[in-house]
Amino acid sequence: MENMNILQQYNPVKYTINVRGRLLDLSRPSVMGILNVTPDSFFADSRKQTEDEIRRRANEIVQQGAAMIDVGACSTRPGGEVASEEEEMRRLAFALPIIKEAQPDAVISIDTFRASVARRTVEEFGADIINDVEEGADPDMFRTVAALGTPYILMSKAATLHDMLIDFAREVQELRALGQKDIILDPGFGFGKEPAVEGNYALMNEMERLHVFELPLLVGISRKRMIHLLLGITAQESLNGTTALNMISLMKGASILRAHDVREAVEAVKIYESLQGRAAL
Repeated sequence: MENMNILQQYNPVKYTINVRGRLLDLSRPSVMGILNVTPDSFFADSRKQTEDEIRRRANEIVQQGAAMIDVGACSTRPGGEVASEEEEMRRLAFALPIIKEAQPDAVISIDTFRASVARRTVEEFGADIINDVEEGADPDMFRTVAALGTPYILMSKAATLHDMLIDFAREVQELRALGQKDIILDPGFGFGKEPAVEGNYALMNEMERLHVFELPLLVGISRKRMIHLLLGITAQESLNGTTALNMISLMKGASILRAHDVREAVEAVKIYESLQGRAAL
């Protein structure tokens, strides 16, 4: 009984985002499947560059139960080469029509740190959500997403939860002042947390404190270094560790799991829902 009370303490925030007039309920956990249209993402199996590969991956993400597809065209892996704005946009302009044709009803998130890319993908290609993966990198990003009226994922690169709480408080206030309505917070596991293992697990241990903002939380820990450095394995061998941390994230109130392995993340959500005494999704 005591364990069940702990689970119930950190239910996902009762929050609904407006996606082009459709209401997406985040009061129950959802999965966001990763589709990388890059040649150099850290997890090799996530790289999809040909038309057939992109179409198959988009179909796979939806068929395995994800509510969203997160499309990335510029790798942010440590030590990786950052694609130019022109190259990032070229990749997205190629991939997005293929994804839209394959899954016209899918909710599409764009993984970018450039305001100009965010604007073009929303206005020209019908993207639904902007997932900002480099906090503060583009000073125009806040104004751009507020003007677009697009749900916005704000990721933190703060090294500690203390600093993160301060930064999020300021940034959420700035966004609200600009008229931004739908905000999702991402603690940014793997970004700026040092040491890479201890810093990330210290954050995970206290992540529920972010509920003070009463905003949905997105957790992206899929196959990251915090897993394979701790366990002495590779990213390709990190599925089990990913699933364990996904379940812990759900228990701490995550609303969205961003995942390479969609089926396994959806299964984790179903098990969590069962523990909560609710019907499985």
